Amino acid sequence: MDKLEIVLQNIEEIVTIPELKIVLGKNKPRAYIGFEPSGTVHLGWKICTNKIKDFLKAGFEFTVLMADWHAYINDKLGGDIEKIKLCGKYMEDCFEAMGVERDKLTFVYASDYVGDPKYWELVLRVSKATSVARVKRAMDIMGRSEDEAERDLSKLFYPAMQVSDIFYLNLDVAYGGMDQRHAHMLARDISKKLGRKVPVAIHTPLLTGLQAGGRMDPTEIKMSKSKPESMISIHDDPDKVNSKMKKAYCPEKTVDGNPVIEICKYVIFPELKDEVFLIERPEKFGGNLEFSSYEELEKAFINGLHPLDLKNSTAKYINKILEPINKYFEKHPDNFMKMKKLGIIQI
Repeated sequence: MDKLEIVLQNIEEIVTIPELKIVLGKNKPRAYIGFEPSGTVHLGWKICTNKIKDFLKAGFEFTVLMADWHAYINDKLGGDIEKIKLCGKYMEDCFEAMGVERDKLTFVYASDYVGDPKYWELVLRVSKATSVARVKRAMDIMGRSEDEAERDLSKLFYPAMQVSDIFYLNLDVAYGGMDQRHAHMLARDISKKLGRKVPVAIHTPLLTGLQAGGRMDPTEIKMSKSKPESMISIHDDPDKVNSKMKKAYCPEKTVDGNPVIEICKYVIFPELKDEVFLIERPEKFGGNLEFSSYEELEKAFINGLHPLDLKNSTAKYINKILEPINKYFEKHPDNFMKMKKLGIIQI
């Protein structure tokens, strides 16, 4: 598999492939993802951490921006910047717990550079190059409606800051979930007006929440820490995972908007490598089933594989994925325990 194939696997969108080919020809191309430090990390992060591993394998220098001041603007953790920064340190641990070597990443906090006049010059230039209407349309990156900017002016700063982050960090690729698309497209448009490097935009799918499904906007129903009953925390024990999966939305023979089948596709199968996906069933119900690819599993589900069989096996593999993560935090409990003590993590 060449570098291009590595970067393109398991993505939902890229803008554009010809530009990415040029970037891959560089000695040390630069990519990033930005996160608001705001609470418990969930299973959907496996999509992100697996993609970051792909970037590293393809020779990228990769930066994780802990957008602490952005989280403050977005009213996360009560707007307490110290709690937000602590959450950033916990999230650094989460990357390592999920198998991304810490020393291969560069962690940057927005608070590291918000005191730089050059950054705010960028924010102003970006703001001059777009309209209020366009900025409001990009506010879905915050999970906010356009109306909220009428009550809090700082909300309008957020998209301009995110675009400026990309320019300030001198990036070749802006990576994120599909919910970051508007900000990345805004950055591409403005870069041409300001004579800045045009970032390639790469987006991976959003994992649907366990209790939400069907043909709805993925950004509205994504797995989120704000809906604990509908997400798998990376700290959930096997009993809790089993319980949540039994209650998960999983309509028969339906793939679109089905969170259980999505977990299989985007989280479990990328982890299996050369192993098969095993569904254990009593002989009276047809016996065990083995699937060597996601496509085989999807076909079997459409053809009548029972949702409970799929749920039970999915829970088993989720617990297998979470086991080393939980062991990591047993050995490195400091930031996690501080988060629990402050009530930021509740499990």
